[in-house]
Amino acid sequence: MRNFASHGDGSFQTKDFASIGTNVIFEKEVMVFNPEKIFLGNNVYIGHRTMLKGYFKNTMKIGNNVWIGQNCFFHSAGGIVIEDNVGIGPNVSILTSQHRPIDEETPVLDSPVEMKEVILEEGCDIGTGSILLPGVRIGRGAIIGAGSVVTKDVPANMIYCGVPAKFVSKKIKS
Repeated sequence: MRNFASHGDGSFQTKDFASIGTNVIFEKEVMVFNPEKIFLGNNVYIGHRTMLKGYFKNTMKIGNNVWIGQNCFFHSAGGIVIEDNVGIGPNVSILTSQHRPIDEETPVLDSPVEMKEVILEEGCDIGTGSILLPGVRIGRGAIIGAGSVVTKDVPANMIYCGVPAKFVSKKIKS
């Protein structure tokens, strides 16, 4: 029999974070779990109804000048690193854990959990509604098109789109 327990209601105080910079904006209905495992830089915007789910085994590190749209879901069981100057559109999910079925008889929910860190390098942009799966690295300056599902690493300054996300083009230098 499974033993489920509540994780709480997501309410938090800024003093509860591992660290928090200046000019951090939390819009209405943001929920935070395990804030003591979350590090926030300066000039961070977190949109309405976003959920930051810290995890006791790993950390979530959000750099400076990061914009996170509304209704995002970040689960840092495997760890999340978001470097400086990153934009993340509304409804983006960053997942760092997944169940790995071991046989046909075992329910997926009872299968072992695999955790892998997700890294968003400096200056990348994640389009609205995208899903980043465990273990991916989005390279410096890369762009992920809206609605993409990222299953593999994305090199720096490249544009990837689709389900699963695939190479579209190099970013145009201005």
